[in-house]
Amino acid sequence: MYSGLSICRYLHTTVHSLRHISPNNMKGKGSSSTKWLTRQLNDPYVEKAKMFNYRCRSAFKLIEIDDSQSIFTPGDVVIDCGAAPGSWTQVAVKRVNADLALPNKPVGMVVAVDIQQMHSVPGAIMFGNCDLLSKDAQDKVQNALHGKQANVIISDMAPSATGIKEMDDENMLRLCYTAFRFAVLVSKVDAFLLVKMWQSGFTSKLQKDMERFYDKVKIMKPNSSRSDSAEIFLLAKHFKGLKSS
Repeated sequence: MYSGLSICRYLHTTVHSLRHISPNNMKGKGSSSTKWLTRQLNDPYVEKAKMFNYRCRSAFKLIEIDDSQSIFTPGDVVIDCGAAPGSWTQVAVKRVNADLALPNKPVGMVVAVDIQQMHSVPGAIMFGNCDLLSKDAQDKVQNALHGKQANVIISDMAPSATGIKEMDDENMLRLCYTAFRFAVLVSKVDAFLLVKMWQSGFTSKLQKDMERFYDKVKIMKPNSSRSDSAEIFLLAKHFKGLKSS
């Protein structure tokens, strides 16, 4: 177990296949736009997200991870970092019963934050236009907890890609450590932390740092994560807690 001061010092340093569809009316569009649209049209998870009323296909990544790892329990307090457009928030609300859908189960809480504006998700507290890198945003989220500590922190945060791999990897790492630092400060003992990361030379360092504060850190790649994507997910299990200074 570590003190709050020491952590701050340390951290600062299937699916049915669809026939192939080609987009029409793409005259004048660049090849990257055509590739993106073709991929969307042929992605079974995009269609499945529409069927289940999820805002984005990424919902199934979280569903897969929770189905295999049981990170959510009814009654849990969840903080969703980088929540826009809200698909992970939708999943979390259902899984912790923040929408009161399970009358005989404990009622959870979900607080969602993103630098972008977001439409509301029933059962969740939403903070759009809030940059979690700022203390003001972090204070706003903590105030919304009303003294409660989080059972689960999830982060789907990702930077805008520049196309320069070294810069993109560093920007992604910064967001991962932001979620990690925040989780350490607001989590209950035994809490979970799930962060998205792009595979890079920084992966092992982040994993080792997380292992200092959690019993186990597992690297995951859900089936719904596109095979050509560099994204992976680090799931840290059972937060060890911080000693009082």
